[in-house]
Amino acid sequence: MILLPAIDLHEGKCVRLFRGDYNTAEVVAPDPLETALYFQEQGAHWLHMVDLDGAKEGKTVNSSLIFQVVEQTDLHVEVGGGIRDLATVEEYLSRGVSRVILGSAALRDPSFVREAVRRYDKHIAVGIDALQGKVAAEGWLEQSQVDYLDFAKEMEALGVQYLICTDIHQDGTMSGPNLVMLDKLNQAVHCHIIASGGVSSLLDIVNLYDLGLYGAIAGKSIYTGALDLRTAITACRKISGKDGAEKLPEDELELYFRKSDLIPAIVQDDNTEEVLMLAYMNRESFRKTLETGYTWFYSRSRKSLWNKGETSGNTQKVVSIYADCDDDTLLLRVKQKGAACHTGSHSCFYKKLRGEASLKGE
Repeated sequence: MILLPAIDLHEGKCVRLFRGDYNTAEVVAPDPLETALYFQEQGAHWLHMVDLDGAKEGKTVNSSLIFQVVEQTDLHVEVGGGIRDLATVEEYLSRGVSRVILGSAALRDPSFVREAVRRYDKHIAVGIDALQGKVAAEGWLEQSQVDYLDFAKEMEALGVQYLICTDIHQDGTMSGPNLVMLDKLNQAVHCHIIASGGVSSLLDIVNLYDLGLYGAIAGKSIYTGALDLRTAITACRKISGKDGAEKLPEDELELYFRKSDLIPAIVQDDNTEEVLMLAYMNRESFRKTLETGYTWFYSRSRKSLWNKGETSGNTQKVVSIYADCDDDTLLLRVKQKGAACHTGSHSCFYKKLRGEASLKGE
């Protein structure tokens, strides 16, 4: 199970609402980017962001702040609020957002959901915000008579694979999630369920895991200090059997292999920033790199995996991993032990073909 810290944006600041009431908006952090960077420092890999002003007005309002977070952090960001057309979906996804959440538009226009899923598949989620079992819309300001389970089944039939479920009555109360509601939802559909609203303790996280949910969103409890984010993320890994090994959910892993079964991996010395080598990864070598903390690659000539330094002892301990803007090339910053090149050179790029003078035509 994954834990997603939340940033709800209102008038450019991070706020929390009490049971969805805009009049209760409380500023919990002034700078969204600084807040996101702090979440990243605490070990978060995913971030849940909501444009509250956008949800209320039916169009994006705080997208520039969202793009700052996407561009200046390593977090996978899912975004909701004010997304009413395919152009907005395309803009968010093309600029690095990992998952777009459809809410009011999904309730009013199922054909929009169908087309969005057809085009963007797993990058589309639907938010189910419910009050007393009925789906709310327009930033929770309007309540429909649509039952949340019926709505979930309809979304699943349209191909939606991710549902983010919020019990508005629990949101911002720190009184625990609505486990009965979430359990019924998880039993009714085969989608990945992300719980939102009331998550405030490690016990809540354990209870959600026991229900078999995919993820949980925490907001107010993190800002107040009631829930320590680093501890909560560690707990998620432990109860999921991932203690000591970093793994990506399959949908996240697939993000990097949409164009090819092999992805180029540039390796850079974390100390000197020198480019050491270029190799290729497939899904399995990427997984093993994440799990072991050392580089694994796929040999195109031998058609097999290989672990850098396995025979030479010149290992590469991974410090950080970055994806490029198109999510089709990786950059791995490593602690290099010994030479990176089989020739004995520290870097494979030691053959200078041109200098500055020759490039200028001198």
